[in-house]
Amino acid sequence: MKNFKIVVNGNEYDVAVEEIGGVSSAPAARPAAAPAAPKPAAPKPAAAPKPVTTAAGAGAGTNTVTAPMPGTIINVGCHAGAKVSKGDILVVLEAMKMENEIMAPHDGTVSEVRVQQGASVNAGDILVVLS
Repeated sequence: MKNFKIVVNGNEYDVAVEEIGGVSSAPAARPAAAPAAPKPAAPKPAAAPKPVTTAAGAGAGTNTVTAPMPGTIINVGCHAGAKVSKGDILVVLEAMKMENEIMAPHDGTVSEVRVQQGASVNAGDILVVLS
């Protein structure tokens, strides 16, 4: 019998282990494993949400910019009536300690800003409405 001191998650345990079988220190041969069943194909990762056209309450010809993931709004870089160009930063979203710049998908005018600094959002929530 051999005694060991084992620490698991900061907790210390005294363990007595008895060797079963012969005195041989060579590892025992393991039986051959049965062939593994083929793994099912992994699902394809979902694409990031794209701007959705014609949001509820918005007229025809408008686009909404949605949150690609849950997080907290740390900066709103636009206001209603502002003209924006494709790639302009509309909102900065913090998720998992990373800042994500949410950019305008196309040129347009901001018709509505639906979030404010400090707001928590879920994936798919509408952040800005463009026209």
